[in-house]
Amino acid sequence: MTSLFRSVLALFGLLFLLSQPLHLQATALPNGTMPLTTSDGVALYVRVAGHGTPCVFVHGGPGTGSYGFEKLAGQPLEEKLQMIYVDQRGSGRSASHAQLNYSLERQVQDLEEIRQQLHLKKWVVMAHSFGGIIATAYAQKYPQHVQALILANGILNLPAAMESTITYGYSLLPATTRPPLDSAMPLPQRYFMVSAMLQQQKLYNQLQYASDSTAARVSRLMQGQTSNHDFAANLFKAPGRYVEDFTPATASLTMPVLVLTGQQDYITGPEHYKSFLFPQQRVVVLPGRHMPFLDNPKEFNQAVQGFVRKLPRR
Repeated sequence: MTSLFRSVLALFGLLFLLSQPLHLQATALPNGTMPLTTSDGVALYVRVAGHGTPCVFVHGGPGTGSYGFEKLAGQPLEEKLQMIYVDQRGSGRSASHAQLNYSLERQVQDLEEIRQQLHLKKWVVMAHSFGGIIATAYAQKYPQHVQALILANGILNLPAAMESTITYGYSLLPATTRPPLDSAMPLPQRYFMVSAMLQQQKLYNQLQYASDSTAARVSRLMQGQTSNHDFAANLFKAPGRYVEDFTPATASLTMPVLVLTGQQDYITGPEHYKSFLFPQQRVVVLPGRHMPFLDNPKEFNQAVQGFVRKLPRR
């Protein structure tokens, strides 16, 4: 075979590959549940579902797990995204760490180890609520692996969000039943006191959801579900960087960012998104409270899918 003939064959081979759809040129990530173990021995629950751009979901809570979002909001997203549902260490269906290492640095490293074990060069990182802190810290450390960020009612300043919850939550309590609120009391103590009173008087759902029917759907889904709450139980014993204000860091994160926020979300704070400084951010304010993907699923999915369609092809 002459060198000229070999060159012609190589050229035809290259033209053939370039003519194929992009998804045929890359190895697809298989769908299914794939328990992964971190470098320090924690078994994490990971489930992949859907088709399209890989997107890891970073749940909130802290420590709620991804089950509720996966079952109630995931399916429409899976039409355009290959969703990667992860339960963080000490949360949901994942195991605890023997020495209770739930630091932000370790949660960020867990995400990176998942990406490596799934052999993904880049992925979209979607976070809800408290997960915004973890997602933003991950994007800070590994910007080269983040194709885009999607923050759904994302918290980037935990103390500010807790103050918002306290102020609005306290106003929901009947004046005759609420004790005086001492502003000198430590923030976690005030937060848990108000949260407990809201739970006792069955008012906490008014913070979370725009309607009682949404709250009932979530309650029915979660009945009988066993869930690990170790992360949540230990977070405030050593909060570390979780109480850092991450909003200034957003100015240096240049990936595309979609910010979705509830108009009456007093858990995150209805004005919190205005402190974000991402150079390439798009903001969508939706009617509702802390769960826009449940209260306004059509508008939520349209915003996400429209954003993903405009991302540069990898």
